[in-house]
Parts: sequence; C-alpha cells; structure tokens
Amino acid sequence: MKKRSIFVILCLLLLTAILLWREFRTVSTPMIAEDGKRIQSSVSELKELDIGGMKQWILIRGNDVSNPVLLWLHGGPGSAQMPIAQYFNKDLEKEFVVVHWDQRGAGKSNPSNFDESTMTFEQYLADGHELTNYLKEKFHQEKIYLVGHSWGTKVGITLVCDYPEDYYAYVGVSQLVSNLRSQEITYRWLEEKIENDSDKSKLEKIGKPPYVDHDQYVAFMKLTGEYGGGMDIGMLKLASIAIHSKEYRLSDFKRWLDGANRGSGPMWDSYITWDAMKEVPKVTVPVYFFSGKNDYNTPLELVRDYYEMLKASKGKELFVFEDSAHAPFMKEPDRFFDSLKKVKSETYLTSN
Repeated sequence: MKKRSIFVILCLLLLTAILLWREFRTVSTPMIAEDGKRIQSSVSELKELDIGGMKQWILIRGNDVSNPVLLWLHGGPGSAQMPIAQYFNKDLEKEFVVVHWDQRGAGKSNPSNFDESTMTFEQYLADGHELTNYLKEKFHQEKIYLVGHSWGTKVGITLVCDYPEDYYAYVGVSQLVSNLRSQEITYRWLEEKIENDSDKSKLEKIGKPPYVDHDQYVAFMKLTGEYGGGMDIGMLKLASIAIHSKEYRLSDFKRWLDGANRGSGPMWDSYITWDAMKEVPKVTVPVYFFSGKNDYNTPLELVRDYYEMLKASKGKELFVFEDSAHAPFMKEPDRFFDSLKKVKSETYLTSN
C-alpha cells in the first residue's frame, strides 16, 4: 500500500475518532474562573428541565448568584443562541445571571420525535411563564429581567404585558411589531437598493407583498439578508464559532439546523397576522427597544412607530445601534453590554 493511501486512511480514522468524541463526550458548561480558580459566588449549569410537558434545555451562567437573573428569548422560532452566546456576550455574566433557553423545537430542545403541533404562541407563552417562575424560585428573586430577540420579542412583550409582577424590565432586541407591515417597508427598501439585474429578477419573481406563503417569505428574507438587512454575521462565521461550544454535541447541531429550517412554518398563519400595536398597546414595566439602524427584518421605522404609540407607565427608551442590522448584540457587543448595564442601573430594585 502506498504511503499516501496510508496517510489518508490515518487522517480519516483520526477525523472519525474526533467526531465520535464530540458526539459521545459528556457535555457541560465551563466553570466561571479567575486566575484558574472557580469564582465561589458563580453559577454555571447546563440543565434539562420538564417545561410544558417536554424536556427542554437551559444554560445558566453568572459571576455572582446574587445578581439579577436575565432570561434571554432567542429568535426564529428555532434559532437557538446557546452555542454562540458566550462568544459575543460573555460580559453580561458579570452583571446578570444569564439564562439562555433552547425553546421547544430549537437546538437541544428539538428531539427527533418533536411534535410540531405543540408550536403554538399560547404554548410558548406558557413555557416562558413556567420557566420564569422556576428561575425566580431557584434564585430566590421576586423579579427577573426579560430580553427577547426577533421572534422572542413577540413572546417577551406579551409575557411582560400579562405578568408584569414577574419582571424588572423588558428589552426588545429587533422588536417584532407586524410581519405584514414589515414586508411593505422592506420591499420598498429593496426596490431602491437593488441595482443588479439578476437580483431585480429575483425580486420580481418573488413578487410584491403581502407574502402569505411561508416559502415565498423565506426567499424574500434571504434576498434582504444578501443586501445587509438581516443578520449581521454570516452563517459560516457563526458555524465556526458554534462548533467550539462545550454545551453542544454534534447531534445537537443537527437538531439546531432542523429547528432553524423549520422556523415559523407550523404557526405561520398566526405569525403573520400578529400586530403588537393591536395586541400590546400598553405595558406596566419599564420597556427598552434595541434596534439596528440597518435592520430590514424588523425595520427600525416600524419599531419607532410602535415605540411612539406604546403606553408605558414605568417608562420607555429606544436605543438605535448605528452600525447594526438585525443582530446588534453580535455586531456591537460592547455597546450592547453598556446599554444593558444602563437598563439595570435604572430599574434594578427600584420601587414599584
């Protein structure tokens, strides 16, 4: 046998061994340490819980368990953020006990036998409320912070509306206001932005909104992303970051992809008809909107409109991230961290 063939076989065996190790190793989250020693007041847990009648996973990390809890509701639905969270937003662990939750049908909470019929808005609300109560009890706190991104903002703004007693404040990152209204704004922007004849043809093929067909909307969002109106970091870059996650096995990444590709499909009809201006016209907790200037998935123009009309008896504020589109927490992580510290300074343990 030639030396080259032996070398190839050895490389394949090594790759197979690495892949098997990544799949069958014990998954956990690294301890939070200083000078190589665990910070005694810290918490770092990867937990499987029974939420809403199914096993769902959460990641809990914070330098000090006495800090307030921050529950992060990821986007999608299906775009779990657990494997990239520490890369972009690890500093949050200094100020909060940060909880990332792989929602039903997403990431580690997307088993092969997952029942898509349970993907209803009401079920996600119930899951979020149940998890909130669990975290309040676990950390002996009367209230927590709630951060939602994209799809997660639909759940988030409704939770703080229905259960204001549970939350110090709500932060809507790339707030979903109305999918149908967003389509109109984004279509006009693309018409002005596109100069390439091939892409003009793509837009013409997709057609004008409203997009009531899910596949049609996915194609529209793909084109929006290609012109800088979607996620700020490319999928290849995100994949290269995620693959180093200590919290995910290889099979978890397959679950992640399956959930992300499913997206909002199973509840598309209710997803496109929801309108925050009608459903949540007022809230009684402090509200903060973090929006990217270049976001055309959840356009800043529409977030401004919602911000202006929203009645927020405990105060409201809009932060515009000038260099970001749909993911300011990834594009401008330092400013994102500073902005959340400001939210905490204005709301933590304040009188009701």
